[in-house]
Amino acid sequence: MNKLTHLDAAGNAAMVDVSAKPATEREAIAEGRITMSAEALAAIREGAVKKGDVLATARIAGIMAAKKTSELIPLCHPLMLSKVAVDFEFEADGLRVTALARLSGQTGVEMEALTAASMALLTIYDMAKALDKGMVIGGVRLLEKRGGKSGDWRAQG
Repeated sequence: MNKLTHLDAAGNAAMVDVSAKPATEREAIAEGRITMSAEALAAIREGAVKKGDVLATARIAGIMAAKKTSELIPLCHPLMLSKVAVDFEFEADGLRVTALARLSGQTGVEMEALTAASMALLTIYDMAKALDKGMVIGGVRLLEKRGGKSGDWRAQG
């Protein structure tokens, strides 16, 4: 088993020292889904949710969250992201959110992509909960990552 990188020799939590690592191009893509009633989905699609434009607000929330990942998740490095994108796809019973994070740096951006997708989903829930409190968020996962010491990786299935 690989040594856990967020523990020091004494077993204490520690931020990984990346100062000796070269900066490389890195990118990560994450996704998640939210299922909901036909009424809530139609209201989002038609721009008829009383709180406003659900997808525009969720996109901004996801981008902002990616930029603040190090403030939310202990031991994550603050990163100078060069791109964050959040996209939506309507499905029969809900929405799929896809988030991309990119930078040239010394550490990966998987957590930033996952945080962006998660916050976008939570924002959709918040804005549409008056129409459907039973919405279900799930399937949040890393789809792929590129760059860095461990190389490229892609989810199966």
